[in-house]
Amino acid sequence: MTAPFATLPDASRGRRFSEAESAHRSPFQRDRDRIIHSSGFRRLKHKTQVFVEHEGDYYRTRLTHSIEVAQVARTIARVLGLNEELAEAVALAHDLGHPPFGHTGEDALAALMAPYGGFDHNAQALKIVTKLEAHYADFDGLNLTWETLEGIAKHNGPVLPDPVTGEIPFALADANAGFDLDLATHASAEAQVAAVADDIAYNNHDLADGLRAGLFTLEDLRELPLIGPCVAAVDARWPGLAPSRRQHEALRRFFGLMVEDVLASSKQRLAEAAPGSADAIRHLGHPVIGFSEGTFTELKAIRRFLYVRMYRHWTVQRMRRKARVVVEELFRTFSEAPELMPSEWNACAALDSTGRARVVADYIAGMTDRFALQEHRKLIDPFVKG
Repeated sequence: MTAPFATLPDASRGRRFSEAESAHRSPFQRDRDRIIHSSGFRRLKHKTQVFVEHEGDYYRTRLTHSIEVAQVARTIARVLGLNEELAEAVALAHDLGHPPFGHTGEDALAALMAPYGGFDHNAQALKIVTKLEAHYADFDGLNLTWETLEGIAKHNGPVLPDPVTGEIPFALADANAGFDLDLATHASAEAQVAAVADDIAYNNHDLADGLRAGLFTLEDLRELPLIGPCVAAVDARWPGLAPSRRQHEALRRFFGLMVEDVLASSKQRLAEAAPGSADAIRHLGHPVIGFSEGTFTELKAIRRFLYVRMYRHWTVQRMRRKARVVVEELFRTFSEAPELMPSEWNACAALDSTGRARVVADYIAGMTDRFALQEHRKLIDPFVKG
């Protein structure tokens, strides 16, 4: 049953460039399909979350993470009576703007781009789907609906100017100037679903990846809230279970616990707010999809554990430093010598320093972990043919 506050495809605010409607797919289904078939989406296969692409075949990549987020988003949207296709489209697109090497790459690019309008992966995702995907004859980008673009821009909440600079990232401001996304309000319930599905997925898979990497054990997790009782429940039901099965059973319970909490909490918030339309959700002044306060607090304890035992582990820190150096040296080299970039990019040599920096950042942000390492090696190592 469709909820009164669901986003209806027939009521979409449309696309920036007018197109005939599909006879077989809703506007949000077309958005989803265009995202899946985009070059940016394919590149997520070799962009990692915490570990670098070459460190192991079983760690999550941005692609597998995005698929997991989309699966969770569809489930939550279905139960709440929301539009599944819109939630899925936003979920699949939410990481398109991430540069190589996860948050390390983003932090490096953000610092490098601070004098030139900034860098933010959400803003970069918008730039990809509105400009950088250059495959269609009639327009640049994917020409997605307003609702999907809004969800990409605002799934984590309203986009407000930086309190110090008074500005928002250039790429986001540029996209908004072409198609006003009403940045000061919250996003649709479907976009909020995509955001919390992202939280559920990475809370679960960061634990899984950390266990696989040997950075901690299930015994270490026994002391934590939420996941600890899950481990205990598995041990009580299946004493002596094989380690891999024991880990899987504990994590799937943790995963289900988070989904159930979001569903219960969101139903309660929606019942209290009683929004009568999708637009009413945007103007409530607060999100309606999310964890309960208790679970949110307990998840912060797990994040603190991961920060110490995983994100700041010395082996991860070593690779983070290497990755940061790679991004910094690529940026400096291409900014000084744009002719070293492929022909479709090196025309930026004629631009001023800001324009050139933005093109260089776009080129680097589009790289996979593997390609960034290869490019760096070609540029730095005189014994590697470039």
